[in-house]
Amino acid sequence: MSDSHSSSSSSYDSASVGPTPLNVVESHRSTDGSHPFSQELTPMGSRHWRDVVWMLIFLAHLIVIGLALGVSGLDRFGEKDRLNAYSCMFTLVKDTDGLTEDFWPLYAVAGGVGTLLGWAWLLWFSAHANQVMKFMVHLLSTYLAVISVLCFWDKQLFWGFAFGVAAAFQFLYVISVIDRLPFTLLVLQRAVKMVWDLPEVMRAASISMLVMLLWLALWSFGVAGVLASSVGDFVHWWLLVVLSVSLFWTGAVLCNVVHVIVSGMVFLVLIHGGREASSMPPKPLMHSLRYALTTSFGSICYGSLFTAAIRTLRWEIRGLRSKIGNNECLLCCVDFLFHLVEFLVRWFNKFAYVQIATNGKSFNNSAKDAWELFQSTGVEALVAYDCSGAVLLMATLLGGLFAGTCAGVWSWIKCHNRLVMVGSTAMLMGMILVGLATVVVESAVTSIYLCYAQDPLLICRWDAAFFDQMSEKLHQRLQHRSARTREVSSHRVADQIQETIAI
Repeated sequence: MSDSHSSSSSSYDSASVGPTPLNVVESHRSTDGSHPFSQELTPMGSRHWRDVVWMLIFLAHLIVIGLALGVSGLDRFGEKDRLNAYSCMFTLVKDTDGLTEDFWPLYAVAGGVGTLLGWAWLLWFSAHANQVMKFMVHLLSTYLAVISVLCFWDKQLFWGFAFGVAAAFQFLYVISVIDRLPFTLLVLQRAVKMVWDLPEVMRAASISMLVMLLWLALWSFGVAGVLASSVGDFVHWWLLVVLSVSLFWTGAVLCNVVHVIVSGMVFLVLIHGGREASSMPPKPLMHSLRYALTTSFGSICYGSLFTAAIRTLRWEIRGLRSKIGNNECLLCCVDFLFHLVEFLVRWFNKFAYVQIATNGKSFNNSAKDAWELFQSTGVEALVAYDCSGAVLLMATLLGGLFAGTCAGVWSWIKCHNRLVMVGSTAMLMGMILVGLATVVVESAVTSIYLCYAQDPLLICRWDAAFFDQMSEKLHQRLQHRSARTREVSSHRVADQIQETIAI
């Protein structure tokens, strides 16, 4: 789903009377007839380092957390209190016989399951996209409900309630967007087809997953040391929360590095008319990788902190907003939250990474430019209708739940008192690993939309049938918005007339 949706009637009007898809082509061509992207792609030598402060913060955080994880794991590796690390910083509540190696294998299971599910999802979706999406969308609600019941059965009341609420929200969200799934399936099929035709992209995803597994080996080593320590459950949970936030940021940064790399590759393929075109620059993957790890790395670190949370909140609010009906009080409250999130989306959206890949701007400027491009061309109406981002998030959550369940079942058998701690942290590991596989598809989706907004003929040249389907759906969405705007305006005029008569 989009990260840039119109939030006022005036924007609906501008979208409804905006250029048609074919006219967009002409409106974005330069006066000398050159290709619009030829003016936007910035060579490495002319790029400036962006958001350097955030890059330094991320690297410093990585060093500090890495050292802390190493000390935590070694403190209980082979023998208790080898380094006396916890006794120096915390009051030991009780002595335990647990060692780092008692918990470390549980996370190895989660890592293996997450890696396997990530690649299995890509392979399965490329062959049976329709069945995979239906299976995934409906299975997530069921699986969350089952975990909720099991948590209540094990007297884990908080987690049982949390998973139950999550299952209810997932079910309501699917109902609210069920009519959008056919178009979402179409977009995802084309995106998967594109990434499988680019072996360099799949190699980049494989390498990123290997790098993440190496970091997860150190992270799980330190977390296993935390679980084996004698500091008490309260300190255990606080340490796990801090380490989980760190892992989430690290995983998001690595995912978005892949996002920038894939976006750069997809742009080059669409601009030059194919992977084998003679005009393609040599070693395009290395160019994208160099941008992502040098001048644009600070922007990636900055955006990775906020984008995922804002996107998830926006999807839930949009789904709720579409099903409220005529309840004016509730609609007013939800609209306030909706406009607040829309303001944040203007500065934090996933399309920023495509702009970062092509022109090397800072994160906020890239997000703003992408948002304004969609608004000015009317393509935002189409992007807002698409649910591909939400579907890929469901795949990521489902993979994390499977990984957490596998580790949790073993923990329930081996050390029941650490079940929830192991299960929740293993779930996060699984989500990150599956996310590294699905991000290549999401990158292709965002690049396709941005190319369509900038120059629709790029999509037409790549896949004419897909271009026709996108153009038809865009026309329908603009008509729908125009009709909705007229309806809202007529109701407001009628209300004003009634108030005047009453006075």
